[in-house]
Amino acid sequence: MTHKLVRNADHLVTMDETRRELTGADIRIMDGVIAEIGHALPLDGAEPLEASGCLVTPGLVNTHHHLFQTLTRAVPAAQDALLFGWLKALYPIWARMGPEEIRVSTQLGLAELALSGCTMSSDHLYLYPNDARLDDSIEAARTVGLRFHPTRGSMSIGESKGGLPPDALVEDEAAILRDSERLIDAYNDPAEGAMLRVGLAPCSPFSVSRELMRDSAILAREKGVRLHTHLAENDEDIAYSLENFGCRPGDYAEQLGWTGEDVWHAHCVKLDGREIDLFARSGTGVAHCPCSNCRLGSGIAPVRAMRDAGVPVGLGVDGSASNDAGDLASEARQAMLLQRVSFGADAMSAREALEIATLGGATVLGRPECGVIAPGKRADIAIWDMSGLDAAGTWDPVAFLLAGPRRVRDLLVEGRLVVSGGILRGLDAGMLAECANRLVRRLVND
Repeated sequence: MTHKLVRNADHLVTMDETRRELTGADIRIMDGVIAEIGHALPLDGAEPLEASGCLVTPGLVNTHHHLFQTLTRAVPAAQDALLFGWLKALYPIWARMGPEEIRVSTQLGLAELALSGCTMSSDHLYLYPNDARLDDSIEAARTVGLRFHPTRGSMSIGESKGGLPPDALVEDEAAILRDSERLIDAYNDPAEGAMLRVGLAPCSPFSVSRELMRDSAILAREKGVRLHTHLAENDEDIAYSLENFGCRPGDYAEQLGWTGEDVWHAHCVKLDGREIDLFARSGTGVAHCPCSNCRLGSGIAPVRAMRDAGVPVGLGVDGSASNDAGDLASEARQAMLLQRVSFGADAMSAREALEIATLGGATVLGRPECGVIAPGKRADIAIWDMSGLDAAGTWDPVAFLLAGPRRVRDLLVEGRLVVSGGILRGLDAGMLAECANRLVRRLVND
């Protein structure tokens, strides 16, 4: 039986139903679950973890990523392009990847997320060149130790049929559905506290057929898994939908069964008021990716309107090819700043941004047992050191978190230390970086 006691937290943010914040608090963890919260709790044989001088929060949750892109940061040809041009510049590079690139990029991206305080991440892998499989990501993720929600992405409409991706990167739709079912049966764990859940994620309305979108939704509901795709990301996306489907993206999604509490869409920068109401009524979630949206010039997503309407909203770092980094605390800050730029300094508080990054993300991924520090919830906890130079002079550690420590001190997932003293456990960060850079050199020279 694992038994830990986080002791003497200067400031504890629970994100529970009353949004309690405690000072000088302790957290007892038993077998991966939070057993007790209080003050001066007895050790009772627990392994102590001292948190004096620290802010303690629920682990951050990443609801949208393309981990394979971690090996294509800051590619010159894609630096100043809008979404469609950006994709066209990168597709030929991604086509040269294989299983090793998928494994290493997964480890690298998840390690980066862990150091930023993330305890649970989704992934959207939608291309499988040179015999790569989603299995490669799943096997690599186990070495890092985060809760993992990989999705079986897909592209089936290539350039020759009016789609955006090159024909070499698309797959046969029957094969996609067969592999989707195989992966769900092999890996998806529906149990509470699961470390691994699989979803289905046709890439986007401009890279798969209407039939694949519909059939994926049917299969997902037969198997009890979630659905994910990109939607309404920028003006080009809206124009494509109007021209090819005769309707806006929200209408297209609804027609094909892509709304509901088991669905979350990435970006949604260009949702209009009617689509926001549709998402609120149906419980459809949104993965907000503010840094990527800025980097690609896509716009500012209407997060304030979504939240006010009751749309479930979480944060996503998106792929490192469109963000350059995988830092969830930075995403929370950017989300807050963009809503303030749009609607005024009181449009979003730091605490609301942190809520979106924790409880909001857990809700979007269908994990009510996560994103909260409360008895009975899973022990996914981030401990942030506020005693150093970078936090000196701070009055409100919760507000400062979004601008302060760039790395978590300790990170627990299911009560197990994934990061300890700012160092990843179970992975050699230097060797991982060296391996990643070797693969980048190979991609550049191929």
